[in-house]
Amino acid sequence: MSKKTFYVTTPIYYPSGRLHIGHTYTTVAADAIARYKRFTGHDVRFLTGTDEHGEKIQKTANEKGMAPIDYLDDIVGDIKKLWQTMEISYDDFIRTTEKRHEKAVQNIFQKLYDQGDIYLGEYEGWYCVPCESLWTDTQVGDDHKCPDCKRDVQKKKESSYFFKLSKYQQRLVDYYNANPDFCFPESRKNEMLNNFINAGLEDLSVSRTTFDWGIKVPFDEKHVIYVWIDALCNYITALGYEGEDSSLMDRYWPSNVQIVGKEIVRFHTIIWPALLMALDLPLPEKVYGHGWILFSEDKMSKSKGNIVYPEPIIERYGIDSLKYFLLREFTFGQDGNYTNRNFLTRINSDLANDLGNLLSRTISMIEKYNDCIIPSPKASGGFHDELKSIAESMPAKVDSAMDRLQFNEALEEVWKLIRRSNKYVDETMPWALAKDESKKDELDTVLYNLAESLRIATVMISPILHITADKIFNQLGVSEDIKAYESSKAFGLIKEGTKINKGEILFPRLDIDKELGVMEEMFGKKKEEVNELPKEEVKEETKEEKKGKEEITIDDFAKVELKVGKVLEAEKHPKADKLLVFKIKLKDEVRQIVSGIAKFYDPAELIGRNVVVVTNLKPVKLRGIESQGMILSAATEDDSKLVLISAQDIEDGVEVR
Repeated sequence: MSKKTFYVTTPIYYPSGRLHIGHTYTTVAADAIARYKRFTGHDVRFLTGTDEHGEKIQKTANEKGMAPIDYLDDIVGDIKKLWQTMEISYDDFIRTTEKRHEKAVQNIFQKLYDQGDIYLGEYEGWYCVPCESLWTDTQVGDDHKCPDCKRDVQKKKESSYFFKLSKYQQRLVDYYNANPDFCFPESRKNEMLNNFINAGLEDLSVSRTTFDWGIKVPFDEKHVIYVWIDALCNYITALGYEGEDSSLMDRYWPSNVQIVGKEIVRFHTIIWPALLMALDLPLPEKVYGHGWILFSEDKMSKSKGNIVYPEPIIERYGIDSLKYFLLREFTFGQDGNYTNRNFLTRINSDLANDLGNLLSRTISMIEKYNDCIIPSPKASGGFHDELKSIAESMPAKVDSAMDRLQFNEALEEVWKLIRRSNKYVDETMPWALAKDESKKDELDTVLYNLAESLRIATVMISPILHITADKIFNQLGVSEDIKAYESSKAFGLIKEGTKINKGEILFPRLDIDKELGVMEEMFGKKKEEVNELPKEEVKEETKEEKKGKEEITIDDFAKVELKVGKVLEAEKHPKADKLLVFKIKLKDEVRQIVSGIAKFYDPAELIGRNVVVVTNLKPVKLRGIESQGMILSAATEDDSKLVLISAQDIEDGVEVR
């Protein structure tokens, strides 16, 4: 049986300079879904490349005293080097200056002209050179600024060939209605329909005569083909459309998903489908317009001097750390705010404290208690069955999230198993079991279950974090046959007698304050720009100075009201990954309390617990949500461990004294 195909594309990047973390985000996402689909048995085609024509390229090259192609070769070489460094698994890299592309685009233009979808006219309007976009008087407004980039536009009047975009307006409306997931997320679809398509589409100018760095119109060489016709066609010319061999076109088109930044959704969901309709070709299943990575709530750009580049991050922290952060930190499809602190905290909390700690504990205990040999499980029930159930149900949840390109959800499902495995260690206390020879079967079961849970978690992250996965598999000593996708669906595949190979710490904990200084040097910033809480908001997680506090009297202490509270609800704060929002029962009263313990606890495991609460603390808003008290906890000075102050075996509402 032949494999099901999967074709994924990135936008082709405009080689105007060095690519930043925003470009990296798009490509990492495409690489993640490509790797995952290969992993699950699909026949995958993954395309990326560069968009190399246009007035801006010609102008810049001339200013540097270079031929455009020589200027481009250097930049494109750097882009390819970056993707190689990041181990991006693309199958094809297309350049729009390649002969295979140029000839095919000319054939497409000729075909559209011959069938009457392209005609000669005159264009008069406003042109943005950096965006390669054309605008009407209404669109640029009285200040004559590009609606997209806010730069000055130029008045242009010239002879031009036009594509009959207006002819396809109703067909586009009908297609959008019949295929609600074509333009995604829904907010982008609504924007395209309401702001552009339903407002009326004008025929599109598709040639230029004021510069010559582009593909020539085959029957009129005074004109070059408009860059957005040229560039958009790369998705099919790379498959051989209108070329000598169309076998890839027959095999992979239509694409399953085309991933683009939200700023170019308009071109990909209006012009591109109209062109395909004119060519009588099927449309992509989905165009996914993801959000921007913002820096302190502002878009990254050279002009603003707030660009973060991936290469120095990779050199210091590794490829997988960057990939994990990009896919885990942000909801794909929405804007996300980048800070150096968020990046470093994510490494410490998820990769070092959760995953790295689980591997280290598991390997160390197998070494200490069973001479480096994974034993066979001999017990069942209780904590054992609960862990097994979570492990067995996790792969299907990851599949669902990946199909929706919700990478953060997919990783969270894996991390639920990782966190639950760490909790399983605390529940079963293997160090205590090891002291009692009669508990050897129980101890063996714990050791086996930890290794097996870790194996399943590693299998499911292997397409995304393959470097990390290889290290874990090596330490666990598992065979190749139980690293495959299908092996994730069965618990108990590690063979008895498998020998572990203790290795280096997976992710060493970082000194965040030190690393912030390093990153400031990396990117030449004077200070860390962090989207923190406003100064007037009291941060519950801020630690007091450990020394130098003045003495207080018993009367001072008596001012603090401490009560036992029962956790009724716990969930993540919608605007802050470090915060959890609780509903706490204090006898006849329910309080809402926000606490900065998210990296130490899974919300679900806290429900039903009794905690100690400061109840007479003045209410404050933490990232927009009111906190009516404080939950007491104990934490190490380096913030590597935190434990809630528990008050079990006593009813809620009683006073702590």
